[in-house]
Amino acid sequence: MRQKTIPSHPKIIIPAHENELGPMTKCKCVDSIMLVFLLFMAVSCNDSKRPQEIIVGGDDVVMILDFDNSADSVKKVNWYLKTSEVPDMPDKMIRHLKTVDDHKSVDNHTKILLCSSGGGTILVDRATQKCLFYAITPNSHSVEYLPGNRIAVAMSTADTGNRLAIYDADRSDTVLFSDSLYSGHGVTWMARRKLLYALGYDELRAYSLVHWDTPNPGLQLEEKWTLPETGGHDLYASSENQLLITTSKKVWKFDLNNNAFAPFAPLANEAGVKSVYYDEKADHLIYTRGEISWWTHNIYSINPTKKITIPEIDVYKVRVIQ
Repeated sequence: MRQKTIPSHPKIIIPAHENELGPMTKCKCVDSIMLVFLLFMAVSCNDSKRPQEIIVGGDDVVMILDFDNSADSVKKVNWYLKTSEVPDMPDKMIRHLKTVDDHKSVDNHTKILLCSSGGGTILVDRATQKCLFYAITPNSHSVEYLPGNRIAVAMSTADTGNRLAIYDADRSDTVLFSDSLYSGHGVTWMARRKLLYALGYDELRAYSLVHWDTPNPGLQLEEKWTLPETGGHDLYASSENQLLITTSKKVWKFDLNNNAFAPFAPLANEAGVKSVYYDEKADHLIYTRGEISWWTHNIYSINPTKKITIPEIDVYKVRVIQ
């Protein structure tokens, strides 16, 4: 049998000057690759960025606004809750929720936790607005959602107030732990430090969580600091290393590494600030201040600079959903 002869192909030789890239050509290629990479990252970041929302509370109303599309008296409302119309909430709670004081988006933004100086705290599902938890909390001014589905409430001056209390979201109106805190006004959890910070009339406290995986959790006081002036009001963690504290006359920053208070320059001499948010990286500030007694109709923003006016409710605090 004759074998088929496969013709051999001529060897192609690429000249050295065409096969090798010179230094300038290599640099141009690297620069091009880096440019494409940066453009890809920029587009990816923009695509994944959520619209920024703010939570506003006043009277018996909590609303979530689209921050970018709200200015002056024009506002885009993404969510609206009237505390007297919350499904699955006991009727007895209605009178305790007539003056909303604090409100936070929690549990991956699926729930809204709020409290009222009227004496009530509730946790509601954002999608259905159904009540998931409720408690009688005299003159409550601040709330925080903790690991393990637990809730912290700071209560101000009242017969059974002046304390910091811990609840389980699965056990409504049942106090699991309580510690005295005169004129409790602020509470915030810092996950990386594993500490709960609480603000009273003239002091700041740091608590650790103890026996947290048991039915009887508690708090252990780790440290406390005397405020530079009295009238502690709002407490906000602007970074992992800094807290912002508003008092009757000023706004302060507290360095958690050096345990030192200093005036917060943008609002150092601003009296009556009821709530504050600050993004250090973007230098973005949002706050409310008492302009009509303890309330206002305005939310102020710096960088970008604008004012959002809400004439239909007496606004107390503003929080940011990130």
